[in-house]
Amino acid sequence: MEIRIGVQNVAREVVIESDASNEDVARLVSDALADGSPLRLKDSKGRLVLVPSTIIGYVEIGTETPRPVGFVPTPGS
Repeated sequence: MEIRIGVQNVAREVVIESDASNEDVARLVSDALADGSPLRLKDSKGRLVLVPSTIIGYVEIGTETPRPVGFVPTPGS
C-alpha cells in the first residue's frame, strides 16, 4: 500500500510503500498527531521512516488491494 505524507513548506511528498493495513497506519498517524511524537512507519523493505508530527500537512493512505499487472483481456476476445 502506498502512503503519501505532505510536509509543511516542502513541495515534494514523502512516499512510502508499506505492508501495514489502512487501520494500523491511520492509528499510528492519529497517535503521533495527538501526542506530538514523531510518526514512525516501516516501509515494505523494513526501513524505518520517521516524520516529525509537527510538520505533517496531510497523510494519504492508499488502498490495500493490489493493482493488476499485465494485460487485461477485453470482453469478447
